[in-house]
Amino acid sequence: MTKGNRGVFARLRLSSLRLRLVVVFALVALTAAVSASGIAYWLNREAVLKRTQDSALNDFRQEMQNRVATLPLRPTQEDLRRTSEEMTAGGSGYQVLLLGERAAGKPIVGASDPDVFTLADVPVPLREAVDTRRPVTEADPYPYHLFWQRIERGGTPYLVGGTRIDGGGPAGYMFKSLAAEKADLNSLSWSLGIATGLAVIGSVLLAQVAATTVLRPVRRLGEAARQLGEGKLDTRLRVSGADELSDLSRTFNSAAENLQKKVADMSAREESSRRFVADMSHELRTPLTALTAVTEVLEDEQDSLDPMIAPAVALVVSETRRLNNLVENLMEVTRFDAGTARLVLDDVDIADQITACIDTRAWLDAVDLDAERGIVCRLDPRRLDVILANLIGNALKHGGSPVRVSVRTEEGPGEEELVVAVRDHGPGIPEEVLPHVFDRFYKASAQRPRSDGSGLGLSIARENALIHGGTIAASNSVGEDGAVDGAVFVLRLPRDASAVARDLGTGTRQGEGVDG
Repeated sequence: MTKGNRGVFARLRLSSLRLRLVVVFALVALTAAVSASGIAYWLNREAVLKRTQDSALNDFRQEMQNRVATLPLRPTQEDLRRTSEEMTAGGSGYQVLLLGERAAGKPIVGASDPDVFTLADVPVPLREAVDTRRPVTEADPYPYHLFWQRIERGGTPYLVGGTRIDGGGPAGYMFKSLAAEKADLNSLSWSLGIATGLAVIGSVLLAQVAATTVLRPVRRLGEAARQLGEGKLDTRLRVSGADELSDLSRTFNSAAENLQKKVADMSAREESSRRFVADMSHELRTPLTALTAVTEVLEDEQDSLDPMIAPAVALVVSETRRLNNLVENLMEVTRFDAGTARLVLDDVDIADQITACIDTRAWLDAVDLDAERGIVCRLDPRRLDVILANLIGNALKHGGSPVRVSVRTEEGPGEEELVVAVRDHGPGIPEEVLPHVFDRFYKASAQRPRSDGSGLGLSIARENALIHGGTIAASNSVGEDGAVDGAVFVLRLPRDASAVARDLGTGTRQGEGVDG
């Protein structure tokens, strides 16, 4: 299929407005054409049949009056045959059958052509209507009337008419073929069908022109909306005319202009907020460095201090460390928000990395590690350590021992993935808290014991996973009895983050790149 054909089919896909316009135009034209053709056919059919029918019946009535009325009351069969032949001799186009009685209850029949028209061709209801004598009144002075009926024999339509002579004379029936009229009507129906088809084709072409005229501005509006959604806030539409689509274009331009202004204002405020947090964190580092040095000295001398002063010194040491961690976390978050965070990749043995993370923080007795040696991944070791420290530390603080850390590899959508699951045996995470566990500064203090953390740990862990091209998911583990048996955090990272590092503008060799 060529590119042009694909474009045509794309424009005429089932959900497209163009196709719906074409279909609606075609249906309207088809309905109108079929209705007009049907009415025209019905009117012409009735006119043609009525003209032929009236002409034949009037001629037949006149012949009955002129010829049959002169026959004796008890005509012979020869009289009936001869009279019927005389009635059809003038080229009337119909056959005649006369029905009389040679004696009471003994009918005789005379036909102009017995091979074409016999008494069996006359419908019984028609014969009964012809033979029925009606009361004579001032409004209706005739006891017998002329009746007719259309029948079909061998696929050919015929007109059958009959009447009886007043005073007890013979009954006469005429039989006329309507084949010529049927052929004329068939020709008319074909002509109307062709006209209907041409009308539908014309309506489709008209619909294409109308759809092109209407949809061109709509397509431009859709393209502009797409560009606006991609962040091109300076996108505007060219406005011409004063119709509804022009009004829509003006409304779009006004909305785009307002959106651009608001986004610019929000970006400026966000940049100002990021700069404030970064500057504040940076300015706090210097006094915190001095405070940390002093608190370390006080901590070393804590045993020799006055018992009344020692608790205050312990509080100062604890809060200083907490403040130092908060400042470091804020600076890390600022780097993520500013887009300056980078990856420094190295080949990491995951089992060794997790063991070192646990050992450094003295968690060996509280953590059960299930990881095979030899699973080597190309990741940022420092950021992986931050992720693991936050996940394991969170499980130890809020969950229940032992905390189990399991490592495996799985085939991902594009490449092999590293999967690290951290599970505790605590009360689990409430359902209303699960969607917010990675939100910044979020603490489920009403459900869990008070934490000395900043509320940024899990958020920073997720950002470090995302910068690797991975994810972190939180859920609850359910035991065999259906009860919640601890929380589970599952970390998924690509085994080789080189492609992600290149997208960030970072090299993939050890030590390459800039880390904020």
